[in-house]
Parts: sequence; C-alpha cells; structure tokens
Amino acid sequence: MARRLAGFLVLLLVVSICEAAFLFQPISDSHRSTALELFTPDHGSFKSLEETYEALRTFQILGIEKKPDLTATACRSISETVGSSSSTAKDLFYALKANSIAECKIDKKASKGIISRLKAAVSGASSLLDFYYSVGGLVLIKDQSSEADVHLADAEGVFRSVKAFSQSDGRWRYSSNNPESSAFAAGIALETHAGIVSLASSEIDQSLISTLKNDIIKLFDSIEKYDDGALYFDDKLVDGHEYQGPVSTTSSVLRGLTAFAAVTAENLNLPGDKILGLAKFFLGIGVPGDAKDFFNQIDSLACLESNRVSIPLILSFPSTVLSLTRKDSLKVGVSTVLGSEVPSLTVKLVGAFSSGSKDASLVESQELNFDKTSGLHILNDLPKSIDVGSYTFVFEIVLHEPKHEEVYFKGSQTKVPISVTGLIKIENSEIAVLDSDLGSIESQKKLDLAGKNAISLSANHLQKLRLSFQLTTPRGRSFKPHQAFLKLRHESKVEHIFVVGNSGKQFEIVLNFLGLVEKFFYLSGKYDMELTVGDAAMENSLLVAIGHIELDLPEAPEKAPRPPPQPVDPYSRYGPKAEITHIFRAPEKRPPQELSLAFLGLTILPLLGFLIGLLRLGVNLKNFPTKPLPATFAVLFHVGIGAVLLLYVFFWVKLDLFQTLKILGFLGGILVFVGHRILSHLAAASAKLKSA
Repeated sequence: MARRLAGFLVLLLVVSICEAAFLFQPISDSHRSTALELFTPDHGSFKSLEETYEALRTFQILGIEKKPDLTATACRSISETVGSSSSTAKDLFYALKANSIAECKIDKKASKGIISRLKAAVSGASSLLDFYYSVGGLVLIKDQSSEADVHLADAEGVFRSVKAFSQSDGRWRYSSNNPESSAFAAGIALETHAGIVSLASSEIDQSLISTLKNDIIKLFDSIEKYDDGALYFDDKLVDGHEYQGPVSTTSSVLRGLTAFAAVTAENLNLPGDKILGLAKFFLGIGVPGDAKDFFNQIDSLACLESNRVSIPLILSFPSTVLSLTRKDSLKVGVSTVLGSEVPSLTVKLVGAFSSGSKDASLVESQELNFDKTSGLHILNDLPKSIDVGSYTFVFEIVLHEPKHEEVYFKGSQTKVPISVTGLIKIENSEIAVLDSDLGSIESQKKLDLAGKNAISLSANHLQKLRLSFQLTTPRGRSFKPHQAFLKLRHESKVEHIFVVGNSGKQFEIVLNFLGLVEKFFYLSGKYDMELTVGDAAMENSLLVAIGHIELDLPEAPEKAPRPPPQPVDPYSRYGPKAEITHIFRAPEKRPPQELSLAFLGLTILPLLGFLIGLLRLGVNLKNFPTKPLPATFAVLFHVGIGAVLLLYVFFWVKLDLFQTLKILGFLGGILVFVGHRILSHLAAASAKLKSA
C-alpha cells in the first residue's frame, strides 16, 4: 500500500506539471539529431530522388554540417534521370528539386530537352498532378538558370485548366473523373497556380487571382482546431491511397499558400491567428518518428519562417516550474518557429490568475527585463502575491517598430500555466490519546514530521486518537496539500487509510475507536502509524512513519465481518527462490599408480604385436604406385589413416564425442574417396600382370 501511495504522489506531480503541455518550443538540437537518424542512406544512396530531396532539404533547413555526403550519389541519379528519355514529369520534377540543393552540372543540351518535354507535358496534362509536376519542373529550371526560356505562352489558359478542378468549399479534385475533393489537392493546386503566375509571359487576369483568393478563404473556413489553439487541415478517408493524414495535408496547404503569396502582390487577407495556429500545430507534434512527417514538419516551418503573409512569433520557456526556495527567476524567450532572432520587442506580464479561479489578476502589468547575453526576457523577483501553487500567467508581446507589425504576428495574449513550488513549514505537530467521554487528554506526544519518530501509544475501544499539525507557505499563508492521509497497518498486514481534514493552517484528524471497531474487524494488537502529506508544489512532501499504537478491542461477535485475504506479494511468489546446495558423493578410492601403469603396458602390447607381425610378414613398399596421381592417392590414404589414429588420441585427451564425430566424418569421406581410387589402381595393375 505504501508503494501505491508513493506512486500516487509521483503521478500527482507529473499530472500537475504536464498541464504545461500546451507550450510550444521552437526547433531544437533534438530535431537535428533525429534528422541524422531518420535520413540515413542505404549503402550511400536513397531509394528515390524524392527521398534524396527530402533529406537534402531537411539538412539544409536545420543547418546540419556533419551530415552524410549525398552529393556524389545524388548527382549521379540526377544525371541518369535527366538524360533518360523514359523519365516521367514526376521523375524530372524531383530530379530538379534535388538539384536545386545539390547544384549538379546539367548538360545544356539535356536541359533544353527537359524544357521541351515539360512544356509538352503541360499541354497534354489531364489531371492536377500532371500540371503540378510539369509546371513545377519548369519553375525549378527558371530558378536554376536565368537563361532558360520556360515561359508559358498560354499561361492564362493553363491557369483556367487547373482552376477547373476546384470545388465550392475551397478544396480541389485530382481530376475531372474523380468526384472526391481534398485539402491536400488544394495545396498542390495553389502551388501549381503560383508556378503558372511566375511562368506567365504576360500578367494574369486579376479576376482569376481574386477568385483564387476567395477559394483560399473558403478553404480556411473548414480548418480544424485543437484545444491548445493549434489549427490543421484533414481529409475524410475516402480512398486509402489518397488519404495523406493531417501532417501531410496541412503541410501541402501551407506550402501552396506561401508559394502563391510570394508571386502575388495583393494581400491574401488571412488573419494572423490562422498562421499562428498552423505554427502551433507543427510545433505541437514534437519530433516525428517518421521521415515523411519529419520532412513535412521542417519544410512547413521553413515556409512559416519566410512567408509573405505573416511570420509568427513564439514564446518559449526554459522552465514553467519556479521555486520560491531557490528564488528562481521567470524567463521567457521569443523567437520564430525555427529559433531565429526577432526584431526588438518587449514582453509584458499583464496578469496572473490562480488555476481554476476567475478572480482579479494577482499582479499588475509589468515589463520583463531583456538580457542581451542570454537573449531572454527575465522577471527576477516574483511578486509577493504569488505564493506556492498553480497559476496561469498572461503574457503580451509589444514590437518596438510599427513596420514590424506588418511582417510579424505576435498574437494578442498568451496564457501559460506556471507552477510555483517551495518548502512548506510544518509545525505544532502532535499526537494524543483522548478519553471518549470527557475528551480529556490521557497521553500526548510531540512529533517531528521532518525527522524520525518512534512514538508508542496504547488505547482501548472507548478512547480516541487525535493527530494535528500546521502547514505554512514561504509567504506565511496557509497551505492545503492535494493529499493528507493517516494510515494504520495491523500486524496481520490489514491496512486502514483516513483523510486528514483542515481548517485554515490547522490539520487535524480524530479517530473514535468505538465507531471503528467493526471497520477494524475487532483486531486487537499493534498498529503501525504512517502519515502522508503530498502536493506537486510542496518541495518537502513526506511519507513518514510515526510509530505504533496498541489497541485493545472487544472480542468479535459471531457474525462480525472477517478481514479480507491479503494479496500475495508478487516478489515472494515470482522472485528468486532459496539457493539449493548440492552435496556430492565422495569419490571412489583410486588404485595404486603401479597397477595403473601395468594396465597401460598391457593395452600397448597388441600394438607391439601388430608391428612385429608386419615385420614377420615382410611388409615392404615394392608395390607402392610410381605414377604421380596414384602415388598421391596412396600417400593421402596412409596420411588419412594416420590422422584417424591421431584423432582417437585427441578424443581421449581433449575432444568430446560430438567434436570427434564431426572431424571423423570429414576424414572418413576423404579416406573413402582416395582409398577407392588407390584400390582401383592396384586391382587394375594386378589384372595386367595376370594377363601378361
């Protein structure tokens, strides 16, 4: 039970601090390390030029210097794609995208061929993606070579052809044959329109631009929202292979929006809070573990960093937990979504409210001091009205230059959950046994709840137990923790938990044992006492043993409830068992060494007899083959027999049975082969002698 209470204390702390999960931090080093893990080439290259471009673009945005060298393999793939007549508009599009970063040299003749092929693809396009890849390829060539003639003669006609796929709600279809529309396709269409405008040899009809601006506004009317203010686009799942998910869909819309805003001189009239909501969405997803989502996040944030609509400013906090004990300062950072520096500005704390309270602000509006060294806005001393607890601080950004108001969007006010912690003073702690009738104190002892206690009390069912103490904050105010429990544990492991109530600073609990005898199951004996006081803002939360009390309760009646069976401790059930000690039998007495040596000599006698027998038979090498090949087989045969005999020696000395059988199988195969060859030779030679 103690472990469960301790776990609950930790859970309470985590839940309270995690209320700050609505904070949005700009890109950090964790993104850079994750990029190196996700974009790791397989044997020096990626599966496609699309993946190659995403890796190169991600490394470029994050400014990663120590990255894999992809230039050589990328240029090789780009050259092959550009030089191949079978490459599609999509292949050329991603080859040119990768080349915009890799900066490989493309042959002028091949470049002219690409332009003619892409222009032909624009003329013959019948779907949104056909227009997207072909127009996008021409835009990339224009950006990489100022001499290339990539202008569209009938840009307005192409513009109308792409506009024909639009729907009344601001979404787009992929083709005229597909009735379903999506926000992802809308992003592709906006990017395609931006490319057409940049490739036009003459100005596009402004009525078409205005119509497209209205489509953008309609599209943003269908944007979805999270509770933390993050905005995103998502499509209903109509066809599995066309569903992209909220990250890819929102990234597509944002990419198209910023591309179109870059080529049109008119204001899109999009509220800045929409752009800020999109920034919150991409920052709120943390560090994606999927390479595609990671690229979409980083590329979208790069679009937000340099868009012509409005650049969102993000408040970041090194810590949202401040300690009154350590006299922590409130620190606030202001940056763009990629962590870049911002123009001169001031951060104001305009209000502070107790969590869940609608009362007036606890502080007056005040400016934070800007520290040039750290680049943070700092409030060194928390106001005296801020005590231990949970608050909602309200911040406001004020730009110093009016011209920056047109470029950056700071939002109205930002609410941030702040937790203030401190050491809680515990005093006037005492425990007493009271007479039930008169309420007089029979025995009373002081407690040191910050140290060790070994209190010993005794009581019967006609008496009461009283525990009291006071809690005071560093500011001298009363403090009410989230939990204050008194636990009594019987020697049979039966536990009882009681909530300690409070009135202002005073905490007190009185246990009337006469009314608790049935709850205690009439169990007399020793009860250990333990006090738990915990809060997320309390730096000295405690779980302290007080001592024990001997209770003398009446005998249990016949039908009295019995204590519940205690759960089996998993550690005692599944933990390590007691060590088993083996006592081996004493070894048998060995024979004398002389007898063992005599037996060894007897075992060698047959070998000596075999050698003597060979000599008596007149063994010689007269019939040993003289030709090279048969002689080789004969030598190998005798060497193999010797190796087998040597193997037997090693078997007795070192090897086990399985090792010996493996080697014997190998040697046996060789012996069978060479033995068959030499015996065949001897048989043939003998036959020739007989015939002669």
